[in-house]
Amino acid sequence: MKSELKVKSPQALIKSCQGLVRSIAWKLHQKLPASVDLEDLVGFGQVGLAEAARDFDQKRGVQFTTYAWYRVRGAILDGLSKMNWFDRADYAGGRYARTSNDILSTAGASTESSDSSWFARTTRAMSMSYVMANWVAEDVEPVDANTPAPSDVAEQSELQQVVRKLLTDLPEQERKLIQGIYFDGMTIKEAGEQIGISKAWASRLHARVLDTLALQLCVDHDN
Repeated sequence: MKSELKVKSPQALIKSCQGLVRSIAWKLHQKLPASVDLEDLVGFGQVGLAEAARDFDQKRGVQFTTYAWYRVRGAILDGLSKMNWFDRADYAGGRYARTSNDILSTAGASTESSDSSWFARTTRAMSMSYVMANWVAEDVEPVDANTPAPSDVAEQSELQQVVRKLLTDLPEQERKLIQGIYFDGMTIKEAGEQIGISKAWASRLHARVLDTLALQLCVDHDN
């Protein structure tokens, strides 16, 4: 006889991860000015945890703590991003945290039957989001003493050229959505409204476009 999956309430999920929220908040707090209150970070994280508990699909068999980690950390970075204290790497991390959170939320609501297919698609989309967030962050501030080696710069430049070509070839609606999210500083909701679609549809389209770009990037790299 198969054992039935014990479904926990959102309240139980939130209660079980209070330590996780404090741990993430504390680690981020160590990198910030002393004037930043740790409890503010915990508060941001609680918002992310509540959203994670609300959106989590327990039937997938994925650990809630894994799912919640991204949402909690992203919510804290999202709150801090409004305080303008970040350097280029922090900016990229914050942008990636917000977009990856949305990808995970969209994926969590998927009815896709194959877990391996879901995992591969979600991973590709999140990897492409990371590439886009770090590319755009290069223009946030001048290069400092940690300037990468010329070979790294050349490789990065080549990657950007390929991605730029892929973006140019996207249909207009998809191109405007990605432009708004990664280059114009819009939220996914705002970028969706700009092209006349709801946040829910913009989230699905965002994840789908990133997956497509990641697949095309792999093909171009192999060639």
